[in-house]
Amino acid sequence: MKRGRLRVLLGAAPGVGKTFTMLEEGKRLGDEGSDVVVAIVETHGRAATAAMVEGLEIIPRLAVSHRGVELTELDLDAVISRHPDVALVDELAHTNAPGSANEKRWQDVDALLDAGIDVISTVNIQHIESLNDVVHQITGVPQRETVPDKVLRAAEQIEVVDLAPQALRDRLSAGRVYPAERIDAALSNYFRLGNLTALRELALLWLADEVDSALRNYRAEHGIDAKWEARERVVIALTGGLEGETLIRRGARIAARSSGGVLLAVHVTGQDGLRSAHPEALAQQRALVEKLGGSYHQVVGDDIPRALVEFARGANATQLVIGVSRRNRVATAVSGPGIGATVIRESGDIDVHIVTHSAAGGGRFSLPRLGGALTMKRRIAGFLLALGAGPLLTWLLVSLRSPDSFSSDVLAYQLLVVIVALVGGIWPALFAAFLSGLTLNFFFVEPVRTITVAEPIQLVTLALYVLNATLVSYVVDQAARRTRAARRAAAESELLATVAGSVLRGQSALQALISRTREAFSLTGVRLVVDGQVLVRDGEPTPDEEFTAVPVGDRATLELHGGDLQASERRLLAVITAQVNAALEHSDLTATAREVGPLAETDRVRSALLSAVSHDLRRPLAAATAAVSGLRATDVSWSPDDREELLATAEESLGTLSSLVTTLLDVSRVQAGVLGVSLSRVAADDVILPALDELHLGPGDVEIDLDPELPEVLADAGLLQRVVVNILANATRFAPPGTRVRVAGSSFGGTVEIRIIDHGPGIAPERRDDVFMAFQRLGDTDNLTGLGLGLALSKGFTEGMGGTLEVEDTPGGGLTMVIALPIADDVHAQTAFVAAQPAPDDQK
Repeated sequence: MKRGRLRVLLGAAPGVGKTFTMLEEGKRLGDEGSDVVVAIVETHGRAATAAMVEGLEIIPRLAVSHRGVELTELDLDAVISRHPDVALVDELAHTNAPGSANEKRWQDVDALLDAGIDVISTVNIQHIESLNDVVHQITGVPQRETVPDKVLRAAEQIEVVDLAPQALRDRLSAGRVYPAERIDAALSNYFRLGNLTALRELALLWLADEVDSALRNYRAEHGIDAKWEARERVVIALTGGLEGETLIRRGARIAARSSGGVLLAVHVTGQDGLRSAHPEALAQQRALVEKLGGSYHQVVGDDIPRALVEFARGANATQLVIGVSRRNRVATAVSGPGIGATVIRESGDIDVHIVTHSAAGGGRFSLPRLGGALTMKRRIAGFLLALGAGPLLTWLLVSLRSPDSFSSDVLAYQLLVVIVALVGGIWPALFAAFLSGLTLNFFFVEPVRTITVAEPIQLVTLALYVLNATLVSYVVDQAARRTRAARRAAAESELLATVAGSVLRGQSALQALISRTREAFSLTGVRLVVDGQVLVRDGEPTPDEEFTAVPVGDRATLELHGGDLQASERRLLAVITAQVNAALEHSDLTATAREVGPLAETDRVRSALLSAVSHDLRRPLAAATAAVSGLRATDVSWSPDDREELLATAEESLGTLSSLVTTLLDVSRVQAGVLGVSLSRVAADDVILPALDELHLGPGDVEIDLDPELPEVLADAGLLQRVVVNILANATRFAPPGTRVRVAGSSFGGTVEIRIIDHGPGIAPERRDDVFMAFQRLGDTDNLTGLGLGLALSKGFTEGMGGTLEVEDTPGGGLTMVIALPIADDVHAQTAFVAAQPAPDDQK
């Protein structure tokens, strides 16, 4: 059923005339012959609106009882049962009473559209989901009833019902919008001139975006490939804080201002595997992103700014939206400008929007994270090494102390600091340097057993410890980063090489890609979903396990189950999705080629049919025409013998012509797959003997060797006789003089085999497939003997009856044609149709 069309009348505020315009349009369509009904309309006591309802058919409302109060809602089932051409549905954003079929009225409208009913509806700008917070800021009035943007953007037609703000206030003052007791409050609050002007601007801007989108669709539908600006891809950075909802709505508006804008939200988690401290907030924000038509992603990375920028680059983002830091001024002064400044510095050509929010600057002080590229395990090992090796080294040096050993003592502690830095990085190294400085001062600097700084050189020593520790830990950190990058590059190369090798070894390209993807990213399962159906899968994820959905082209999605990907892994994933998309396109092309193949074969057969009509039918047609014309001639006197000979020629030619036309029609039916087959019980001798009579063959030409207990077969007697006649005619034609063609019958494994055996020249094994091709005579150039369709039709007829026709060698030389048909177990008759297939051939 064709889906209905949605037309939405958009207003900047209540009272601009949306409902009146909807009813007016309904009457116009009714006058033009359309079947229009009022599914539901809210007049709000306005006399002009109520007057417009008169004359239109109204579907009675559905009564719903809620907490002892009877409410009325749109009766969805009644409207669908009535099935008008157009249904008028007021207030698209309305929330239905509990117990209704759907929670929202826009869901009712969607059901009407699915039923093939066109809908005209109304909505105000404050009810659009992405503009909800903006309207709240303008008017101070929260709106709990909203419509997802994607619902409106899917409408075939959106019109603004516009009214100047002052004109609307005048209507309100005149009592044509609200009752008298509500007018003063409305004029002083929601309907202030500034509010109405801002709402009007929002409505016009939103519609302007829709016009841009409609133009883009028009260009795509009409193949206009001229240069067009790239669509905006907006990435929103979520921390799980309260500011997330503000960032999402701001990002949605940025994406909506460009035709075809894409909205992506990303949350970065640490490599330690710990989840965010705000899982509930993130879940709500994810739901909001998806409600606004965006997608939610989660990546892994200890360096949050770098992970954000890498994700944005991997997603080809044009805009990156982040919130103002929640850290206070003290934290900013101690630990630097923070994530925002780093993101701006690293973003390159990606525009960065820093959005203020109520939580800005209200965070507590926290030390900066200096984990570097080393794992937590290595950092802990560094601290343990400093705590364990430091006292041991001190005991050893104190035991071996001498007046000249101070320099070696200093170098020993310096070596300890370097080793700790190599193992654990900067924090364990600084800890070891501090302890080493104190230990040297306490045990080895006079006066011993006291911690004093008598000489400035001792401070220099401690500073050198710290500097050496910092430099060595920096080198270690860089080495760890390069090692990780090298391992990742090697893994990526190995993955791509494995995928390519799997495909080259003949494995399914899609299956190989999906399997290698799961193995490379250590996932529990990967599924490729095309048009809502799982095409390829690998692994078995749990039913309630969360997954990451990655778009592949326009109609496929790659579902990754069992873990979040690092931001750097997204680039490799982009390569894999590109290869998956290419494999899907190749699969589609292959399927198309398979569909085109039979068409090409059909065209070849049609060409051969035309050739046969123009060549093989010409001789008998010409002979019959000449004989009849001669008989009708008035200037020639024919003797009785001449007249009899002409009549015999005409009869023979017309008989030949009838046989040829029947054969051509049969092969056409086989090609088209519409050859009627009536199956019933048939005895083999009931078919073979009439075939011999038709060919005028006797015991001197054919030897019959049928098993007396041969069971009946399930076949069409007429078609089976045609098969036997065609094969016998070929066999007797090629049988050497003085030999007989043998017809034998036997049963085996639920089938009956009828064998027609000759001792002629036979057919070379490489040419056996050719005997079932139409219009092939295998070297027989005698065009007077037929069209080369005998075996073509025989194979088509046999397969149409559920059997097979095969070629075998005759022992001692010659050819054996084997007709295999199923045994008729049950007494029944049925009608079947031959499947469309390339027509077989003749043995001529």
